[in-house]
Amino acid sequence: MDLNLNKDRKIGEISGFSNFFINLIFLIISLVCILPIVFVIIISFTNEQELLVSGYTFFPKEISFDAYSYIVAAGDVIWRAYGVSIFVTIVGTILSLLIICMYAYPLSRSSFRYKTQFAFLAYFTMIFGGGLVPWYIVYTTVIPIKNSIWIMIVPYLMNAWYVIIMRTFYKTTVHESIIESAKIDGAGEFRTFFVVVLPLCRAGLATIGLFCTLNYWNDWYLPLVFVNNAKLYNIQYFMYQTLQTIQFLATSSTSFSNAGLAMQSLPSEGARMAIAVLSIGPIILAYPFFQRYFVKGLTVGAVKG
Repeated sequence: MDLNLNKDRKIGEISGFSNFFINLIFLIISLVCILPIVFVIIISFTNEQELLVSGYTFFPKEISFDAYSYIVAAGDVIWRAYGVSIFVTIVGTILSLLIICMYAYPLSRSSFRYKTQFAFLAYFTMIFGGGLVPWYIVYTTVIPIKNSIWIMIVPYLMNAWYVIIMRTFYKTTVHESIIESAKIDGAGEFRTFFVVVLPLCRAGLATIGLFCTLNYWNDWYLPLVFVNNAKLYNIQYFMYQTLQTIQFLATSSTSFSNAGLAMQSLPSEGARMAIAVLSIGPIILAYPFFQRYFVKGLTVGAVKG
């Protein structure tokens, strides 16, 4: 009887129970990822007094838009930080993709004579680092871009691990015969790279682009170290600075009599959650854009015979 059941089942087909169990696992993982975001959104729309009395809950009794009204009333500070984050993310992702892809492309070519030496330069940075002090001196003395918008872009332009990923993607997606065909048609190296190779590697570009976008958007460390001008704060560092100030005043309220007055002028719990919602909004909207190129790019890089 078992042999007959195995014959009726197609190759690669799983049983109904296994299918249900796998879907249940992924449903639980999805809920674990989504529920915290939903919780933050609910808190941002919850009345502040209810938060103080009842605490956090998924089902607030009273909905309030005071947190978002506070953000709109705050004016230039928050919106400028938002604009800085958007500019840094867009420009940084484009430049980073360009540098990483152009560095990885010759490493994937068997005809490139010095690919071993250049690959070693990339791998070496993954194993050994100069440390914080030399890193700081480079961007303040050698490349004096401290307190400028470029200090939040330049340090993340190159990533050796992303170079390895793109090099592997070039090797597995772009066949040597495609490059030879482009050469026969009279295309130079740059035209071959931008017109032939990159369109075939959209899946790899989307993957690295998503990594770079997340890296730039979530960064708060570079403004902390290099930026003293409040006009150049991004939204993540603005959130970090707000939380640090509130925690300081909360812990020192017993020592300073005016700490309570200062606390009233700072964003409330709902306002901080509203800022968090605004900070994750663009990055959530970016996922469908990259996912679109994941699906298309997977079927483009095949060699047709």
